[in-house]
Amino acid sequence: MPHWITTPDALLAHFDPKPARIGLDTEFIRERTYWPQLALVQIAIERAGEDEPLILLVDPLRPGITEALAPILADTAILKIAHSPSEDLVAFKRACGVVPKPLFDTQQAAALAGIGGGLGYQKLVEQLTGVTLAKGETRSDWLRRPLSPSQLEYAADDVRHLFAMHDALDGLLGQLGRREWLAEDAARTVVNAENDAPERWPHLSMRSAQFFDLAAQRRLLRLLRWRDGYARDSDKPRSWILDNELAATLAKQAPPDRDALQRLLDAHPKAPRKLGEAIWQALSTPLADEDQAPDASVAETRDKQRLRQLQEAVAACSAALGLPDGVLASRRWLEALLDHGVWPDALSGWRRTALEPSLTPLLGGRD
Repeated sequence: MPHWITTPDALLAHFDPKPARIGLDTEFIRERTYWPQLALVQIAIERAGEDEPLILLVDPLRPGITEALAPILADTAILKIAHSPSEDLVAFKRACGVVPKPLFDTQQAAALAGIGGGLGYQKLVEQLTGVTLAKGETRSDWLRRPLSPSQLEYAADDVRHLFAMHDALDGLLGQLGRREWLAEDAARTVVNAENDAPERWPHLSMRSAQFFDLAAQRRLLRLLRWRDGYARDSDKPRSWILDNELAATLAKQAPPDRDALQRLLDAHPKAPRKLGEAIWQALSTPLADEDQAPDASVAETRDKQRLRQLQEAVAACSAALGLPDGVLASRRWLEALLDHGVWPDALSGWRRTALEPSLTPLLGGRD
């Protein structure tokens, strides 16, 4: 039976003595905000002589709870086992001021063990333990109180099997000599959550930017940087501030003055008309580093034959290692490597070691 935790003392009592590992998950809401709102924290703790872990359902909405959670999450002597926790880490950073570490991501582990890439929690539980979990409550309101019995059971299930999964996956990784691979990937996940900086070149992610000249690309970059900062500061979804379609239109058409901009906003059904002055300032004010921005149009002139060769080499290497498609290198990472001639951070470490012998000849010996 899960324990409903509403006070710091009740939480801390379960950490004396300190466990060597915990299962960890969250429920959060992010429909109307930029930042995930932490609504529930699930923690599994091993019990000596018991097959079933002790499960704590911790209410982060109660006073003092997030402050009590912070040192537990930051304690490097406690391994945190979680499944695909990238957004959970952001929620913890926002609510508790820390990112849980060290981390064992069961989804990453399953991929590196050759079981499958991007497997969901329910599917992986069934594959590793034979247990079939219910699929209800995935779109539930986790901020309401009290939570329903079905919500509580669903939440408890999300951590109930993490120890069994950890044991199985860690054993497989040990047999394959890939524990260090997982540790490297998990550490990168933690660093990304800790930094949580806005994307420096957000215009590269918009397909329409590939067809813009450099001046329009820079205007788009200015708008997207402003939008991201405004969304973060106001805690509103990016699309509520300025949607991609309108941002692209404003960057491409370049209104000559404030009045022309306002007319464009007035003609657009989803335009943030009250933000006209802020948008004009963003659109017309050059960024200090915009001259360094990569050219999005390079995608139009990319050597597609060489990209296919890189993809084929990655596929061959993945097959030799028994890795699922997409785990070793995504198309986007290969495009960055091909376009800029520099190995991106995502392809550092064990991935570069595995790929460099095959890819370097195709790149013409680039560093």
